[in-house]
Amino acid sequence: MPTVSVGRDRLFAALGQTYSQEDFEALCFEFGIELDDVTTEKAIIRKEKHLDEEETGDEDEEVIYKIEVPANRYDLLCLEGIARALRIFIDKEASPVYTVTNIPPNSMLKMHVKPETSLIRPFVVCAILRGVTFDEARYNSFIDLQDKLHQNICRRRTLVAIGTHDLDTIQGPFSYEALPPQEINFVPLKQVKSFRADDLLEFYKSDLKLKKFLHIIENSAVYPVIYDSNRTVLSLPPIINGAHSAISLKTKNVFIECTATDLTKANIVLNTMVTMFSEYCEKKFEVEPVEVVYSDGKSSVYPDLSLTKMEVPLSDILDPIGISLQATEVVTLLNKMQLQATQSTLADGGCNIIVSVPPTRSDILHARDVMEDVAIAHGYNNIPKSKPKCMTTGKRQPLNRFSDKIRAEVARAGYMEVLTWILCSHEENFAMLRRNDDGNKAVIIANPRSADFEVVRTSLMSCLLKTLKHNIDHPRPIKIFEVGDVVTLDGDRDVGAANNRRLAALYCNVSSGFEEILGLVERIIKVARAPQKQIADNYLKPSNEPEFFPKRQCSIFLNGKQIGNFGIVHPEVLKKFGIPDPCSFMEIDIQALL
Repeated sequence: MPTVSVGRDRLFAALGQTYSQEDFEALCFEFGIELDDVTTEKAIIRKEKHLDEEETGDEDEEVIYKIEVPANRYDLLCLEGIARALRIFIDKEASPVYTVTNIPPNSMLKMHVKPETSLIRPFVVCAILRGVTFDEARYNSFIDLQDKLHQNICRRRTLVAIGTHDLDTIQGPFSYEALPPQEINFVPLKQVKSFRADDLLEFYKSDLKLKKFLHIIENSAVYPVIYDSNRTVLSLPPIINGAHSAISLKTKNVFIECTATDLTKANIVLNTMVTMFSEYCEKKFEVEPVEVVYSDGKSSVYPDLSLTKMEVPLSDILDPIGISLQATEVVTLLNKMQLQATQSTLADGGCNIIVSVPPTRSDILHARDVMEDVAIAHGYNNIPKSKPKCMTTGKRQPLNRFSDKIRAEVARAGYMEVLTWILCSHEENFAMLRRNDDGNKAVIIANPRSADFEVVRTSLMSCLLKTLKHNIDHPRPIKIFEVGDVVTLDGDRDVGAANNRRLAALYCNVSSGFEEILGLVERIIKVARAPQKQIADNYLKPSNEPEFFPKRQCSIFLNGKQIGNFGIVHPEVLKKFGIPDPCSFMEIDIQALL
């Protein structure tokens, strides 16, 4: 959940009311956000630099409220959005009406998009804030909102990158192009020297903040770049803006451009930026549009600040919550949540709620979202407790019950159970096990948080080997096992992948212990299958899997289908995991044993 840091005094001034900490916490709870921490600017700096706490504090130091907001409420990522939403919630003001300036098409600024941009970042949306009045606090909030959006919906600038410019320093029309890096030269933000684009990326490899974004374009044959009519570089998205058009406290007219690989998210980001800070414009909540013209002659005007209409039956709102309210009460509650609502009576006596969703509420996608806002505004504590109308007695899934029996049997054999992550690195899942990735088996994570969580595991082997590595100093023998899921691609499933429950066991000693792991396999097969049918004599067959030592491995078959493997782990695999002693390993599909 994102956390937004705001100055307490400035927030209370924006709310037009002073609260005690307890009262403000209660207000946050009612609105569906949370006061996560109360600190000061100096305390934050001391914590970041790992400095000792000072014995005496500065009584005049500004108090900072850290407020946790829902991840899909992009309109709450800045003080302006939080204050506006709370003022509306406590009925201090009505929801604002956001408008786009009505100007003739020939007077509208234009952004021309060259076809080469489709090779790297195909979309761009733009808008202008006219007559903005910045002070230091507003300026810092403006920059902080960009950072919060970049980290959140923009997915670290991979999906969307925001550029803001002082419009009075540049000249339209603008052009969005994609050129070889050797052809792009400009002075980047906070620098005085001109850089060629490829040299600039090399320069920023030592920058703690910007180096995290270089990978987005550095391997591309062309880099995206935005020029004005004088060929002045506005920005090299998604890396850095140009110094020439940098905004400052004196800036009055702000040109905002968002380049993207996802047009929907680009529109959400642009709408969030302009709706939050248009309140500081000379004409409050009014935004000047920009026409984006593509090379094929098509054009679009941004931003789109129109309302989205939804018609929801009153019963669809109230029944899931379990409360009884009049339609007028529901309308009032929705208006408190910035959803402009009216009621409509149907011919059969029923009632629908017509909801107008403003551009700030991109999280409202379905009738259930409207229902959630009514529940929040009504107050979760005010919803009476009740039992579901249909009570059924649940029971454990057969697979889970069978898995517990398998766990107990392996534990009786002297093995200790471990629990590991279902995600692992691509290297651990393939190369370190001497396996090749054909691209048809593993589920790849599109936006991994780190290199340790790139794929969903297709085997339990790497997880047990990593566990052994971290416990290598324990007395021998080391006997560990895991019963857990692996995931593989499956085109026959609606989600494109399938879970499979496996049992894996690892034996480590000064000798390989092949007979130990073979005995465990025979015991599991006997216990799992003997009560049902006789076990075939030839259920073990020689195999040639790369992770095992040649001629010291077998495949396990049941009814003619391979359900597992076991053998002595290959020395190269052990070396890659940093394990000095020989090991034997087995892995069985226990779903096939049911």
